[in-house]
Parts: sequence; structure tokens; C-alpha cells
Amino acid sequence: MSTMQHARNRSLREEVYRAYVTRASNGDLDNTAIIEQILKLRLEKAKLLNYNNYAEVSMATKMATVEKAEELLETLRSASWNASVQDMNDIRSFAKSQGTVEADDLSHWDVNFWSERLRESKFDINEEELRPFFSLQKIMDGLFNLANTLFGIEVEAADGLAPVWNNDVRFYRVKDSSGSPIAYFYFDPYTRPSEKKGGAWMDEVVGRSRVLSRDGSSVRLPVAHMVCNQSPPVGNKPSLMTFREVETVFHEFGHALQHMLTKEDEGLVSGIRGIEWDAVELPSQFMENWCYHRDTLMGIAKHYETGESLPEEVYLKLLKARTFRAGSLSLRQLRFANLDLELHTKYVPGGSESIYDIDRRVSERTQVIPPLPEDRWICSWILQLQVG
Repeated sequence: MSTMQHARNRSLREEVYRAYVTRASNGDLDNTAIIEQILKLRLEKAKLLNYNNYAEVSMATKMATVEKAEELLETLRSASWNASVQDMNDIRSFAKSQGTVEADDLSHWDVNFWSERLRESKFDINEEELRPFFSLQKIMDGLFNLANTLFGIEVEAADGLAPVWNNDVRFYRVKDSSGSPIAYFYFDPYTRPSEKKGGAWMDEVVGRSRVLSRDGSSVRLPVAHMVCNQSPPVGNKPSLMTFREVETVFHEFGHALQHMLTKEDEGLVSGIRGIEWDAVELPSQFMENWCYHRDTLMGIAKHYETGESLPEEVYLKLLKARTFRAGSLSLRQLRFANLDLELHTKYVPGGSESIYDIDRRVSERTQVIPPLPEDRWICSWILQLQVG
């Protein structure tokens, strides 16, 4: 959150953090009972299907087993722990060098703030100052050119060919090397707080299907949608992006490509429908990595007014900054993964260990700073639980 990274008022950061980790945990909006009911019903389902727990049910359609997943998570956790401790020591030392009073007693609401100050000092990178080099249209043109180089496809605007839900939504046609259409996709780029949730995502509109073809065609072509939350154009100034937003667009386009480039004609398993859930991030991560490829990035990072290329020293700083706090960031994701597995393998409805007990137990191994006693973050994690 921007407040946690940039607000200099420590009391404000604390207020926001405490509110953030207690969302959906009080009164009529308390999700505790809902989460417990989800876990209870999932365990019942597992027993009916002759599994020991719901994690085994879930992993039955994935590449790994529960045991292999636990083994991998522990390998990653143990490798990340010392690096995360060092990250915290570096942040504490930097905060102390700045003469701040909280340096010896950093809390959750201080870490992101001082981490961002350390990153700025260490790499001299200000995301906001880089925006002029990343205009949305230039980024999309470069992304489509990259897809052409990698996959031999051509992406062209097809606005007007299909109805859209907002005037800012674009519609594109994807053609193969022979010029034949193979897919289409919508791109909804700009933030609309009253209509859209935050973040970015991709999903299918329809999948490739032989059975559902019509109008004399042999197959129904896949259609995807990509949704982002870029800042919209202002006056004559185009939509300008942070580098992280550039990564996000590449990431979501990777998901879209997996859906659109399928050659499978059976609709139930074509595109993203036929991918094990623990493999769905492979194409998106693959595409995201191209943001750090020098020729690719320098080809699209042009100042929207002057045409000046992103300075070489800035590119090198972005490259080095990529692994900044890698241990801490890995440990954060490992907390989520471990909690997911623990809830679906160890939690017993009505047993001696509550969902909060399990969360605290997991946190002891995945958080350098222990969680607050009132931390009920799990109550706002219900969407991830629903994914299954």
C-alpha cells in the first residue's frame, strides 16, 4: 500500500496497518465463522471421497503431492529465513543512520516505509520519476512486437468488431504467421474505482471449442480479457506507468497468451482450462522476465515527449533492484502457502487449535517480526481460500 511505503507520519502508518490486519474480523462483518465453515465442509468432502484431508483432494488434480509441496516450501523457507533477517537488519541500520527514533524498535508499520527509503538510497530509483519513459501505448506496441518475435503472431487493433463495456476498453485480433485469426482479447487498462477492484487480472471470455463453433466455422476461437488499473491519460499526457505496472502488463499478457495460443479443440480442456493450478503462473512469469531483458526494455522505454531512451545506468539499477529484499518477499509468499496447507491438513473443526492458532504457528516460522496479538489478517484472505 502506498500509505505504508510513503507516509512519513508514523502514527498514520500504524493506524492504517492495524485497520488493515483486522479487516472483516469484527461484528456482522466477521468472516471467522465463514472460514471455519469452509474448512469444515472441505474436510467432510475429503472424507466422503476417501482422502485424509482437503489438501489431498486439491492436489489430486495438480502436478505435485501434498508431501512434495511441504518439502519444497520448507526448502524455500529455510533458504529465505537468514536472508530475511539480514534484510531487517539492513533496514534497521539504515533507519538508525537517518536519526529516526523508531530505529531500535521497528514495527510492522515501519518496515515498508524504511525499506522504500533504503531502496531509493541504495539504487537511487524513484518509480514516479520513471513514468515518462513508460507510456502505455509504447509498452503495448513493444509487447506485441515481442510476441511476434517469440511466437510468430501478430496482434492488431479490432476496435468496433465487438461491443465493449466502457469506451476505454480496447479489442484486439491475434493472427498467426499466415494472417489467419486465431484469437481475440479485450484490454481494459484504466482504473475506475467505482467499478473495478484493484490489481490486475486475466480470464477467459470463451475458450477454443470445436463443438461450440458456429457460422460455418470449424472451431470457435478463444477470447480473453485483460484488466489493469493504470492511470488514465490526462489532457495531452498519455497514460504513464511505473516499472512495476509494466511488469504487471507483461505478466497478465502471459496468461492471455496461454489461453489464446492453444491448439486444443476440446473446450473443457483448451487454453487456461487444461492447465494444472500449480503450473498456471509459468507463462506469466516467463513473459514478466522479458522486462529485464536489455534489448526488450530499452526498445520500449522511451520518454513520451522527447523520445529519449531510458538511461543505461537506470536500467542497471532496475536490474540490481530486482533482488532487493528477495528473502523477505519470498518469506511473505511462503507464509501464505504454508498457511494454506496447514489449514487444509491440520485444522480440526472444534479442535484445540483455532484458525488463528495455526496462523500464529505458521507466522513464527515465516515472519521475522511476530504478528500483532490482534492480527486477524486471515479474515480478509477468504478469496484465496475460495480458490481452493
